[in-house]
Amino acid sequence: MADGASIYALLPEEEQKEYKQKRHISKFHQLARKEYTTGRGDYRTMGQAKVPPPTTDHFLKKHEKEPVLPRKEKFAYPDENSRRPPVPKKDDRPLMGLKTTKNFITTNAVEAITSVPAKPEKKFADTRIGDTHNLIPSGLEPVFVHKKDFGEVPNYLSRRNQEMQRAQEEYNAYIAEHFRRGALQQLSEEERHSIIDGLKANWEDIHKQYQGLSVVTDTTPKKNRKERMEAQMKQLEKDIELLEKHSIIYIGN
Repeated sequence: MADGASIYALLPEEEQKEYKQKRHISKFHQLARKEYTTGRGDYRTMGQAKVPPPTTDHFLKKHEKEPVLPRKEKFAYPDENSRRPPVPKKDDRPLMGLKTTKNFITTNAVEAITSVPAKPEKKFADTRIGDTHNLIPSGLEPVFVHKKDFGEVPNYLSRRNQEMQRAQEEYNAYIAEHFRRGALQQLSEEERHSIIDGLKANWEDIHKQYQGLSVVTDTTPKKNRKERMEAQMKQLEKDIELLEKHSIIYIGN
């Protein structure tokens, strides 16, 4: 059998017709046809079908596309009284040598003495927030000295002082009870200074070791050692500051 030959090629093949899809027709074609025929002619939307050739007498002329300005007219003021005074001429001389006998200092002093001061606008200002019965005519600002309780300690401060005094008494009783039981004892001044000196010595020792570390922390042990020393020095600084700030310190047995 030759290449590409097949027994099925001996059978007659049925001719297959190609079926084309129906052409799409817009539902607005009737409306478009009506507008096209009854509108402005054949160039309603897309321009003229045939553009007439230009004539020799319709060419672009000089200054044809420039805006047309209104005609120049002489300016006139709407009102004669609004006219500015004329510019003085070069021959005009101002009035010179005019003097007055009025004493302005004496006149101003007399006017200040004899003038009646203007009364301020009276406003009834509430001198206490929320108090609608204590309205005093005080001009522009309330006069607080006219309040009934002016200069007295407010009630909330008195209550606050009583609460603080009661809390202090309870704390003193608590400390006295622990002293009695022997649970706490006061740290003496010599012991406090001794502890501070010891903490400072420890800080100096660690700081000396910290300065001897390598500048480049390229390994994990070096990095961990540096961070540990920094944390120790920071904790010692907090302890020293705490002991120096408080002079009375209680410790438990």
